Amino acid sequence: MKIAIGNDHAGPEYKKALVAMLEAKGIEVINYGTDTFDSVDYPDFGHKVAQDVEDKKVDFGIVICGSGNGIAMSANKHQGVRCALCWTKEIAVLARQHNDANVISIPARFTAIPQVVEMVEAFLATEFEGGRHANRVNKIACS
Repeated sequence: MKIAIGNDHAGPEYKKALVAMLEAKGIEVINYGTDTFDSVDYPDFGHKVAQDVEDKKVDFGIVICGSGNGIAMSANKHQGVRCALCWTKEIAVLARQHNDANVISIPARFTAIPQVVEMVEAFLATEFEGGRHANRVNKIACS
């Protein structure tokens, strides 16, 4: 499995913890995020992650900003990207099961690192259910 991760200045510690967890599981990680707390623009990192997902260079993406909203909005501009803003493990699971989300957005200022690690583990371990959800997912993208 290969994952792209991107974050703004709200997320360096979150990214560090996630990359450690992912690499310990043998998952290859492409890091597009900042490693400092100096102010940067979240779209710059969200677009890089989403482009890799859109181009199928990676299996999933992880994006992190303060609220999780701005970076999710940026990622969702890309065709084929279904970025879900998640703040609990249960929402992360439903994003995969029902929405076939391929990018998870983390609100760093509203979650704790252990919670985020658990959310990402659950997100990656959950399969899309298909069935009645597939028709809905197929209506998400604009043509």
